[in-house]
Amino acid sequence: MKSSNEDSVYIIAEAGVNHNGERDLAFALVDAAAAAGADAVKFQTFDAKRLASKAAPKASYQKQSTDASESQLAMLSKLELPREWHAGLQVHAHRKGIEFLSTAFDTDSLRFLCEMNLPFFKVPSGELTNAPLLWQFAQTRKPLVLSTGMATLSEVEQALAIVAHAVAYVHEPADMDEVWSNWSQAEARKRLQGHVTLLHCTSQYPTPWAEVNLRAMDTLNAFGLAVGYSDHTEGGLISIAAVARGAKVIEKHFTLDRSMPGPDHKASLEPDELKSMISQIRALELALGDGCKSPQPSEWDTRKAARQQIVAARAIDAGSTICREDLTTARSGAGLPPTALWGLVGTRSLRSVQAGEIIEQ
Repeated sequence: MKSSNEDSVYIIAEAGVNHNGERDLAFALVDAAAAAGADAVKFQTFDAKRLASKAAPKASYQKQSTDASESQLAMLSKLELPREWHAGLQVHAHRKGIEFLSTAFDTDSLRFLCEMNLPFFKVPSGELTNAPLLWQFAQTRKPLVLSTGMATLSEVEQALAIVAHAVAYVHEPADMDEVWSNWSQAEARKRLQGHVTLLHCTSQYPTPWAEVNLRAMDTLNAFGLAVGYSDHTEGGLISIAAVARGAKVIEKHFTLDRSMPGPDHKASLEPDELKSMISQIRALELALGDGCKSPQPSEWDTRKAARQQIVAARAIDAGSTICREDLTTARSGAGLPPTALWGLVGTRSLRSVQAGEIIEQ
């Protein structure tokens, strides 16, 4: 995965299911993501009947933003991204200068996406513990971005162990003992470096700020992998804060209109907001700098004008012994630095100096 600048944060504009089953809206979302400056636009590929049973309940946030009496299956059926749209959307995205991505939620959808030569696969939070599907994701040998919403730290490590097994073997494990045996080898863990990115995430739409817990990114750093943030908060502030905390990837939901019906629109940015967030992230990247503490190019003139040098506090005769009361500092543009003042005390003045003149010894 590469941004327009390989050192830049990779920004995924998550269209998700915000196309509402409308082809023109899906294409318009690609346009909006490109215009905002995102590196990629991402959708979701699934077969609703495989993803949810008839008895599967909706999450609370889905009941609030859609018909509460409708089943999760009925809701998802209206939000499928038809397979015949994918190629056109990918071509359109590439013409606009961004990557097309989609997340698979079942094996058949993953096989379908494998034919599209996507640059990497994003594993959604809900599938982090779906061991067979996660293993199949890893078997593609594509770089993986794992979202960790709802997960415990042990579940994150379990997911990484499963990925590491799939990277090393061509056959599914007989049991989890085989997975953990492989994970115990340092070489197996090392293979994930540069191959897996972990996204901290809170799977609530929108996420209350008190439940963001950005410090969990620091905990995920313990695995030695790139870490990013999948943002479900309102507004762009938390994504920007995540970049300041070291996020290498940002995923943010967006929509053309937050008032549209559907489960994810409310927690999404509108196009102008997405553009503003991305612009601020790019500005922040410049502001973060390289970490070296040194004068910046624009500071040199100010440094010369603002720094003080040693000057005479009163007239000093040539050959007289300099005492502390003879010396002070002032902005002079030249002369000895203030750190040399104490060393001058007790020495003899080489010349006559008037009050306010710089001291040169």
